[in-house]
Amino acid sequence: MTRLPTLVVVSGPAGAGKTTLAHKIAQAVGCPAVCRDEIKEGMMHAVPEFVPGPGDELTRRTLPVFFDVLGLLVKARVTTLAEATFQDRVWRSGLEPLRELVQLRIVHCTVEPELAFQRIQRRRQDERTRRAHADPELSDAAEYVASYRAFERLSIDAPSIEVDTSDGYRPKLGQIVAFVNAAGKRPF
Repeated sequence: MTRLPTLVVVSGPAGAGKTTLAHKIAQAVGCPAVCRDEIKEGMMHAVPEFVPGPGDELTRRTLPVFFDVLGLLVKARVTTLAEATFQDRVWRSGLEPLRELVQLRIVHCTVEPELAFQRIQRRRQDERTRRAHADPELSDAAEYVASYRAFERLSIDAPSIEVDTSDGYRPKLGQIVAFVNAAGKRPF
């Protein structure tokens, strides 16, 4: 008997620790991680003069590519991890067509908005690939905190877990992986 592959959705606002956690989960589970920002960063190589901004052309082109890659993998019955903000109003419509093909698990990352902002500022300095993104400037702290607090979580009926990434992971990585791996197992 075969079962549906699992689609693990790692969501949360910018700076919440999604990408780092996503790669750790994918490695522990043994599946590919498809990260929206990494797709955009790869697309940027073909547009060297690109300047990021809210709703820029590359951002608009990234979304359908992201969902096309996810669709290709889950249709091939590959358990897959998808990492992006997954704010409900923008992302739910892309996930809905995949629902019949997968067992969905949602991992929502959270930290205090001030810590998330500090992380964004640090990675702007440390990661060359961040030039693909319209990350907030140091002077945008109050605006960022307000947008963080207004973040609209994904509202899909699926098992979910909230992970505080402030200092390590709460719950711990092993518990998160157990939650992901519980997809498709029959209760005793």
